[in-house]
This record gives sequence, structure tokens and C-alpha cells, in this order.
Amino acid sequence: MQTEPGPSVAKTQKIPCSFDQPVDASSLYRFWGAHLVEDGVRFAVWAPNAKEVSVISDGNGWSAGRDWLNSSDNGVWSGVIKGVIPGTRYKYAIRTQTGQLLEKADPMAFYSEKRPQTASVVWSLRDFVWHDAEWIEKRSRTDWLRAPVSIYELHLGSWKRPKDGRMYFNYRELAHALADYVAEAGYTHIQLLPITEHPFDGSWGYQTTGYFAPTSRFGSPHDFQYFVDHMHQRGIGVLVDWVPGHFPTDSHGLANFDGTCLYEHADPRLGYHPDWNTLIFNYGRREVSEFLVSSARFWCDVYHVDGIRVDAVASMLYLDYSRDSGQWIPNQYGGRENLDAIEFLRKMNIMLHGEFPGILTIAEESTAWPGVSRPCYTGGLGFTMKWDMGWMNDTLRFMRREPIYRNYHLNDLTFRSIYAFSENFVLPLSHDEVVHGKKSLLSQMSGDTWQKFANLRLLLALQYTGPGKKLQFMGTEVGQWTEWNHDAEVDWPLRTFETHEGVRRMICDLNRVYSSEKALHDGDCDSKGFQWIVGDDQTNCVMGWVRRSIDQNEFVIVVSNLTPAPREQYRLGVPSPGFYKEIFNSDSAWYGGAGIGNQGGVYSKLEPSHGFASSIAITVPPLATVVFRGIVAAEKKSN
Repeated sequence: MQTEPGPSVAKTQKIPCSFDQPVDASSLYRFWGAHLVEDGVRFAVWAPNAKEVSVISDGNGWSAGRDWLNSSDNGVWSGVIKGVIPGTRYKYAIRTQTGQLLEKADPMAFYSEKRPQTASVVWSLRDFVWHDAEWIEKRSRTDWLRAPVSIYELHLGSWKRPKDGRMYFNYRELAHALADYVAEAGYTHIQLLPITEHPFDGSWGYQTTGYFAPTSRFGSPHDFQYFVDHMHQRGIGVLVDWVPGHFPTDSHGLANFDGTCLYEHADPRLGYHPDWNTLIFNYGRREVSEFLVSSARFWCDVYHVDGIRVDAVASMLYLDYSRDSGQWIPNQYGGRENLDAIEFLRKMNIMLHGEFPGILTIAEESTAWPGVSRPCYTGGLGFTMKWDMGWMNDTLRFMRREPIYRNYHLNDLTFRSIYAFSENFVLPLSHDEVVHGKKSLLSQMSGDTWQKFANLRLLLALQYTGPGKKLQFMGTEVGQWTEWNHDAEVDWPLRTFETHEGVRRMICDLNRVYSSEKALHDGDCDSKGFQWIVGDDQTNCVMGWVRRSIDQNEFVIVVSNLTPAPREQYRLGVPSPGFYKEIFNSDSAWYGGAGIGNQGGVYSKLEPSHGFASSIAITVPPLATVVFRGIVAAEKKSN
């Protein structure tokens, strides 16, 4: 068998593979892995320290040494094996320099056996016909920092489950049911917990073994392509969780791949993650960095996803993350910053935003690292947005307090305004807040049953009316009592109860108001979009603020009563005289509330309050948020 050269990472070259485009450092999936050719399949795997490599498969009785691959100078073993067809299961038999024979799944396999089996599967991704050109073109023209972004986060295996004995629905079935549900609710995007192949259900996908394979739990790669395509045709964006921070130690995976620490650091002070019993990528190794960059590109390229949420970024940025003194190695300057990881993240973001206009890259980063969502050319990491973990922690801590004590802790809600526009933030109420004994959001709320529901509605209204993009985990919208269980589905029968269905109705309306009112989304990431009216009223425990469009031509007034006692004739300063229409009230009877409100709206008076010349006297319902649409005065608008 003739030796074929491996991919050049230094320059673009044309090679015969199933993706008929040039290969470069960010698209190694066009060469590495298993690719259909005219008379069989061309296999290529990076294993520079291997003594010999062969393919074991259904076609050769899983016998090592029958279908050899040839090595090249850059450590890639490759060759064409005739007669191999799509659907063939295979692995690489890798002989180490010490004589040990390892059986490894293909790191760039496009498809894998359904767990607990671990073989890779030959598959072609070329013949799917996409119908989402209109969506992709629209996406490329959208400035998501100024557009509404409301994300429904879900775990595909536990959103809904079949009643016919099957464990999971297929991607295609999920596509239709989920699109109908999300479209009705008014979310702009869905975000999937990792659908990259993983052996252990209990990891929720966060311990990935297949960085180029959608999990076979829900069907084939074509089925997942259909899923994304259908979502796009329904006007719904698809984000996926992506995990470049660590990988599991499973023997068929990346660990000790060719008998050496190929993908991971050999020194456990750099290469072992104590929190998750996983291994850490060696970002400073060119081929490893390019493997990960190619994975990120792959999902946007081959599966048309609209962006990635990068998991556990903080664990990548800090060499001493979750480590005591003496358990980590400083960088070359003596610091704790992981310089290789920083370079990798910047390279990834530059590539993705350059290649796929309009996609989102979102960082789960829990520290005060500066410039996470700022451009690389200004010294930032280049992400589009960053999760605001501080908002989540402060707000939930406040909402757990009994109302009688809340007036002493208003700073939990006001502190965010100090840093709210230092990054482009997403306000997350994610899966992490409803697992590991934390309880569901409804169960975390203080008070009796009535107060719990009112507090949950108040929490969600605070999320939607504050600056920042929105994210909620499945089950929140029906006021689930129990925390998330990945082995069950959302407690859908709760929808038969008015109190629970009322929460869902409110979220539908919040999504509608958030998307339709420019003032509520245009300035999500710009300080021009927010102004306090009152944030220190400890006597009444009432807060109020203005949300504006960046051009200042549209605004709304948001007022929140953080106690169970209604506040009547509460005088609030407003920026402009005129009629203030009540466009949202979380205490509406339609949502399960008491129905206390302002009979459609109020007129302002020329009575100074809170530093404004005009003010309104309103009723603020108990444990509720009310939103009024204001009118910009003509004389002010002309100025």
C-alpha cells in the first residue's frame, strides 16, 4: 500500500477526501477520520508515537494487522481500505513503542456506536440537502448584541420521553415537537447540553469522547442535520454546549492515545482535573489546539449550528484552578494564567467569527477575567457574550430571603449596575442552578405556596427587564417543584394546574414583550440602555428603572415590588410627560397572580420625583414587576 502524505498545517492544500474543499488548520476533519472514496474508505489518524497502526472493523473480523495504515513525517497514519461501506463499525489498533496494543475509537469519527458500545462508525455527511439558506443569510446580517436573544436551554434526553418503551425520541421527532413548543413560547434560540458523543449518561455530555460526532442516543448524523435544519426553517437558532476544557479517561478515548500523553499534559499538575477526574488538553501543542479549533468549526460548518457555549472557561484560563499551592506549575512569567489556553481561545474566536458571520460564541466564565467578550485586537478573548454568574448568584440569594429582610439587602440587586456593561452579558438561570440538591427554582423561592409562585414570576420578570440576554433551563417555565433529573422528563402534567401553566403563559408574554419592545433588548449590552430611577427605597422595598433604545427614541419604565404587600399610589419619577401604558404585569390573574394593577395605564403629572420633573402615581402589586411603555416628548426628541 502506498504511503499518502498527512495534512499540512502550514499551508492550504487540496486533497482527495469526502469534503471537497481545501484543508487547513481549522478544518482537519476534512482529512483526518474516515472518508468515503471511490473504492472504499480512506482512514487517517494522528498517532506520532505509535509503532504501528491498523484498522479493526466489521470487515476484517476485528483482527489487528490485516488492514494496515502507513505513517508520514507529521505523525499521521493513513491509507485506503477497499470494500468498506457506510455503517461499518471500526477502531484503530495502535501498537505502542512498548509493544502494548491499544484499541481506540477514531477521534474524528462522524458517528459512534450507541453506548455502552464504543466503536466508531463510517458515515458520509455530504448528501444531506439543507433548506436553511434564508436563515443563514439573515443570521449574517444580525447584530445579536442589539437583537433580542432569549435562550431555552435543554437536555435532549430528558426534555420529553416516549411512552412506547423507547428510552429516547429521535432527533427528527424532537425537532418537530421542540420547534412547536419553542416557537409558541417565543424563545429566539435553543441551547443543547452537549450532544457530542459521550459514554456516561450521568455526565450530561460534559465528558466528551467524540468531538465530531453527535451522540447516537437520538439517531444518526443525518437526523441531527435534519434537527438543525428544521429549527432554522422555523426561525429558531441552535446553540450547542462545547467542552474543550477537559476530557474523560475512558480507555477507548483520547487518553494515552498512542501510548503517550498525546492530547493531555503528562504532568498531572497541568494535565489532570481534580474536580471532575478528567484530563486537561495540552493547548500548547499545535496539533491539539488545531484539533479543538477544527471541532468548533465543524459544528458551525457541517451542522450549521448558530454558535457554541464554551463550558468551564475559568478552568482553562487559570493554571491554579481548583488547586492548592504546590499542585500547579506557573507560566513562563511566574503567573497563574494559562497562556496557551488564552491563545487557543482567541484563535478559535477569530476563526469562527471570520468564517461564520452572525454566529455566537458564549463563555461560561465565573471570574472577573477582563475582556472575555471584547475583541482580540483590544486584548480580549473574542467571545460574543459571557454568562453573568454574579447576577445569578446575587439574585437567587436575594430571592431566597424572606421578604421581611429584603430591604436590608437591596444591594444584591443593585450591585450589578457597577459592572453590567463591562462585558456583553447573558443572564443565566441554567441547569447548574437546579441540580445537586439545590432544588428547582420554584422550591428555592421563599414563603408559602402563593409567595413561591409570585417570587418565581418576580424572578423571571427581573431577568427579562434587566440589561443582558436571557437564558432559562427547561422546566422553569412550568414551575417544576423537583430539581432536574436526567433520567426523567420535565414534569409536564403540572401544566394542568393554573398556577404552573400561569408561569408558562407569563414567559410566553415576556418573550413577546422583550422581542417587540426595542427598549428592552436594543440596549442589553450598552449603558445607554439603562438608568436607575430608584434603587434604595428600603422603606417600601420598591425598585424602578428605565430601559431605553440606544437611539433614545423608545423607553419603558420597570417597577418591582419585592414584598408581599401591595404599594398603592406609589409616586415614581419618569423621564417624559404623557400616558404610561401598562404592557406587562407579573401579578396578572392570567399568570396565577392576584390581578392587581393600574387599569391599563396612568397619566403623568408635573410633580417632581426622583430627579425628574414629571412623575406617575401607580399601584405596584405584591411580589411583582410592572412594565409601562413611555412616550418620548416631542421637544426632547427633536433635541
